[in-house]
Amino acid sequence: MDEETSAPVTVIGLGLMGRALASAFLKAGHPTTVWNRTAAKADELLAEGARWAPSVADAVRASPLTVVCVTDYPTAHGLLDADDVDLTGTTLVNLTSGDSTQARDTARWAQQRGARYLDGAVMAVPSTIGTPEAVVLHSGPPADFEAHRPTLGALGTVTHLGADHGLAALYDVAGLAMMWSVLNAWLHGTAMLRTAGVDAATYAPFARQIAAGVADWLPGYAAQVDRGEFPAEVSALETDVRAMAHLVEESRALGVNTELPELIKALADRAIAAGHAGEQYPVLIEEFSRPRQD
Repeated sequence: MDEETSAPVTVIGLGLMGRALASAFLKAGHPTTVWNRTAAKADELLAEGARWAPSVADAVRASPLTVVCVTDYPTAHGLLDADDVDLTGTTLVNLTSGDSTQARDTARWAQQRGARYLDGAVMAVPSTIGTPEAVVLHSGPPADFEAHRPTLGALGTVTHLGADHGLAALYDVAGLAMMWSVLNAWLHGTAMLRTAGVDAATYAPFARQIAAGVADWLPGYAAQVDRGEFPAEVSALETDVRAMAHLVEESRALGVNTELPELIKALADRAIAAGHAGEQYPVLIEEFSRPRQD
């Protein structure tokens, strides 16, 4: 067994995701120690060859790398902040869901206790862990990530985003914003087409084609956002807003909820009122970058 697959690792937290993480490490050949408040959740992993740690302190002590995947950040703090837990020299990789402030605060907390710290986010479902389909984001000191990249690579497609510990959490929620926005737009379109007897399965391929086409615009639009210049190369916002009005009117006429298209139009109307009528759609970044005005 080579060094890349023989490095030991500890997994704390054996919910569905934690069990999937530990199993992926085991399948890749890593000696894996596990701990969970409910010991029975480790049974299948023990049958696969995992080692049970009787306490969090023992679990941390067993490996130079400890991966934490629990309910939330306060739970992680509560487990690792016990008097008998010595974090000195340990690298903690926290794959617990939370926000960027919690990530940065936890990094300082870990460093004060002598640990190296990487924050992370799992952009996958448990069944894909251990395959390239599973995307696992990490942020924190690059050297700490590189030191354990071979081990972490057992989980899937691992990416390091930068030294700022909050980046993984930010990418996570930015990805969720994309996911829910796409799904909500598809559901709105589906609701409209159902009034004409078109079912969701029939509409889905067309919707997928539209989503893929819009995704192709992102690099060019990103260049405009980063430059802060929004020339109307394709369509001016004042043209777009007329189509938005049509979407609202058609939805209302069909008896379909208008909240989503009204929100889209309200953002565009504010941008036009601010003098951006002749600029291209990405100028709305100015509206998204402001706190909500009640």
